[in-house]
Amino acid sequence: MGGIMSIYAKNRFQSELEFVQCLANPNYLNFLAQRGFLRDRPFINYLKYLLYWKEPEYAKFLKYPHCLHMLELLQYEHFRKELVNAQCAKFIDEQQLLHWQHYSRKRTRLQQALAEQQQAPQQPPQHGNAAAK
Repeated sequence: MGGIMSIYAKNRFQSELEFVQCLANPNYLNFLAQRGFLRDRPFINYLKYLLYWKEPEYAKFLKYPHCLHMLELLQYEHFRKELVNAQCAKFIDEQQLLHWQHYSRKRTRLQQALAEQQQAPQQPPQHGNAAAK
């Protein structure tokens, strides 16, 4: 019996992992909203249950970590209602794109600065009185 439960647990884990990551897609959220899923109490309860993915031992498996932010926002009725509007989903999609573009450039600049800092000769810190002597 343990083998069957193990297969079930593995399939459930994989299914929930895939579903949670789909929440990163605002167009999918719009699809769910337009079909009434985001007004369905059992579905809303399921979204609440899925918050366990925010725990580090589960979050480490996520390829698209911003899905956790969407999962958090989906806990709010106002956000769920707004997702019915395709313009809302489009706005979120554009903001995500801008974030990733900015994040990539910022990360590249930080990596370059760190590399330059590591190549520069290390000098001991100067104290104000030491320079006057």
